[in-house]
Amino acid sequence: MDSMGSLRRTHHCNELGSQQVGESVTLMGWVLRRRDHGGVIFIDLRDREGITQVVFNPEINPEVHAKAHRLRSEWVLGVEGKVEPRPGDMANPKLATGEIEVLVNELRILNTSETPPFPLDEESEVSDNLRLQYRYLDLRKPEMAQNLIMRHQAVQEIRSYLNDNGFLDIETPMLTKSTPEGARDYLVPSRVSAGKFYALPQSPQLFKQLLMMSGLDRYYQIVKCFRDEDLRADRQPEFTQIDMEMSFVDEEQIIEIVEGMIGRLFKATLDLDVAPPFARISYDEAMGRFGTDRPDTRFGLELIDLTEIAAACEFKVFRGAADSGGTVRAINAKGCATFTRKELDDLTEFAIQFGAKGLAWVKIKEGGEWQSPIAKFFSDEEKAKIAEALGAETGDLLFFGADRLSIVFQVLGELRVELARRLELLDKAVFNFVWVTDFPLVEYDEKEKRYQALHHPFTAPREDDVEKLESDPGAVYSRAYDLVLNGTEIGGGSIRVHDSEVQKRVLSALSISSEEADEKFGFLLKALEYGAPPHGGIAFGLDRLLMIITGNDSIRNVIAFPKTQKASCPLTDAPSPVARRQLTELHLRPDWKE
Repeated sequence: MDSMGSLRRTHHCNELGSQQVGESVTLMGWVLRRRDHGGVIFIDLRDREGITQVVFNPEINPEVHAKAHRLRSEWVLGVEGKVEPRPGDMANPKLATGEIEVLVNELRILNTSETPPFPLDEESEVSDNLRLQYRYLDLRKPEMAQNLIMRHQAVQEIRSYLNDNGFLDIETPMLTKSTPEGARDYLVPSRVSAGKFYALPQSPQLFKQLLMMSGLDRYYQIVKCFRDEDLRADRQPEFTQIDMEMSFVDEEQIIEIVEGMIGRLFKATLDLDVAPPFARISYDEAMGRFGTDRPDTRFGLELIDLTEIAAACEFKVFRGAADSGGTVRAINAKGCATFTRKELDDLTEFAIQFGAKGLAWVKIKEGGEWQSPIAKFFSDEEKAKIAEALGAETGDLLFFGADRLSIVFQVLGELRVELARRLELLDKAVFNFVWVTDFPLVEYDEKEKRYQALHHPFTAPREDDVEKLESDPGAVYSRAYDLVLNGTEIGGGSIRVHDSEVQKRVLSALSISSEEADEKFGFLLKALEYGAPPHGGIAFGLDRLLMIITGNDSIRNVIAFPKTQKASCPLTDAPSPVARRQLTELHLRPDWKE
């Protein structure tokens, strides 16, 4: 191997064009591809910014040409040479540097490489585990490098915007108190306090509220957070939040700040104008129309309430749901009566995964005739009413859900997205923002037999609902708001409780006793007694936001070193056993076995 010697990089591999023709340049990077053409060797040299074709011609420097015969994929090179235009028929319009090439006069082989475990110069089927095991190789792929470059640009733009709007970047602790209300905490045992534990923060929520009570009235942080929960495409055990909090504001002021930030971010990263104000929809309307509080509004397929019609029909499944206080809702998949029986069976199995007992369907044939196993249970008048409610026409396919409201929303909410996927309605070039507002403050947990906070226990109830906290908590609405983009919640926030007595009443509505409240949140309750200002904020999932901006289907592709679905790291083999001595020092039993 050679040293760099006096070579100093003058350009990255995407910076050269016709304006540099005739210049001597020095490039450094990795061999992406090698081609031998009649004695002339062509190398596609790659660095984080792009690719440049470099040429080893025996007529220019025979010694360097002979050395170039050794080059293989992923070897690390430094080259010096002259920029020349490519012959007309050799230009590559798909490449940023496709008009030129570098005729190499000096070559230094800075390092060799083993054959990579998967190809880096082409799209190929590679398991996620293998990609993560060799993540440093995976990140050499141009599309992966560009994801991280865009992430850097996004973070810089967000910081710049918030700085321009009077926010202070303030760090909050990573080792804090466990306050398990929601997802499980990651616990850290204390060596100096036997039997006691820190928790890694699920959010800086309480600390950012304390900063408002400290008079530092505009705070932000790009911060790591941790949740020990089951993973999926848009979740990781450690993730990054854009965390914000403001004093002396209401919902409208927070929404205005956020929309300005999102507009600036999309302009900087995608050169796209996303003009505020964004659409708004109440929680109740979102659930009724889309079956979810994270509605994807890029397509229709909205839910229609048929409960009143179903209550009078002879189909026991529909009538039973209506009579027992449940609901009957339907989706009209326009023009989909061509679906095969196998496709319908597949969709039925899909619905069952989300709690359905089955999936009733109707194909609308010529003259409004119903083709369906359930057609015989409905009169012509009932069929006409259903068709009118759904706007059904010849060639349409109707899907029905009949059960408890929560199950029907879950099933049909997921079904409409699955239908949109199959019908190719999920256009990644379209960005539909919608604010979901007016959430219930609490929801009843059948398993725990108590109310749980829909967002978190520090969300303020609507002022005209405060008096219902003791008598009817389920009827209390909150001052919460979520920002949803293409069916993904990218940010959630609320106006917070700033009155200590109201905070105690909210905790009581959640069946948290005064003793438990003092143990978990005593420091916050005390702080609220020392002149807490009205305040509110919001937190954005940076990883989710970047996943959508870059057109990826998983947040793993926008995180440098993510975990697997089992929260493990194939690269470092974490989590892993530790020495018995370490466990003993932490006052943990070293004899635990799986």
